[in-house]
Amino acid sequence: MNRKYRKTVIAANWKMHKTPAEAKLFAEHLKSSLPRAKRCSIVLCVPYVDIPLAVKLLKDSRIAVGAQNLHWEECGPFTGEVSASMLADLDVKYVIIGHSERRCMFGETDMIVNQKLRAALRAGLRPILCVGEDLQQRELDVTEEFIAYQLKAALAGITPEEMRRVIIAYEPIWAIGTGNTATPEQAGQVCSAIRGILRKLYGARIARSTTIQYGGSMNENNAEALLAQEDVDGGLIGTASLDPDRFLDIIHIANQD
Repeated sequence: MNRKYRKTVIAANWKMHKTPAEAKLFAEHLKSSLPRAKRCSIVLCVPYVDIPLAVKLLKDSRIAVGAQNLHWEECGPFTGEVSASMLADLDVKYVIIGHSERRCMFGETDMIVNQKLRAALRAGLRPILCVGEDLQQRELDVTEEFIAYQLKAALAGITPEEMRRVIIAYEPIWAIGTGNTATPEQAGQVCSAIRGILRKLYGARIARSTTIQYGGSMNENNAEALLAQEDVDGGLIGTASLDPDRFLDIIHIANQD
């Protein structure tokens, strides 16, 4: 982390977990147990059905509510979808864009990711843009080339001013939900490469100020070593965010000097 230039952001991605009743218990426990230190921003990216309650419960706290997905159109015949303006109207602040599960399971292309990113920014949301390689790409040693392509495609047409609101989450697909984790050195290397790509696209100032999270099975046991990397500015937490005490442990680590 380098707090001199950018914010540390710890975000939970609950995926398809927690009913509104379960979300209420989690939010109340988290809110009452937060550390006094305020060195990191905290986000809960919850299922759509949990959003209204989470926003209400966390309104007067320093915990922001995020969504896990959106549609790129403002409205239309898209059964089951939710638009960026609908989320913004609920006082959602963040939204995950391009998660590997959306790309792999639901066929989201780089063009779709770009359209969703644009829609989120138009609505005033802060996108968490996910990029990352699979095991075959890592073994072929094309990780950085592949992520460079993902970034260039996703950020096509995004202005420097808009880029200031974008968070990048590096999520190696081979480490998501598997219990495997990139070593701190591997994570730091790729996050550094991402910053280098942003430098070429937007210049040194924006690259230096962009928050880059690690999103591959970060937990309370490895968070300290991962966050010690210069270019790892937080985490997009999956499994470890489902338990409020485990999530709090990560928040405490991120708040350390």
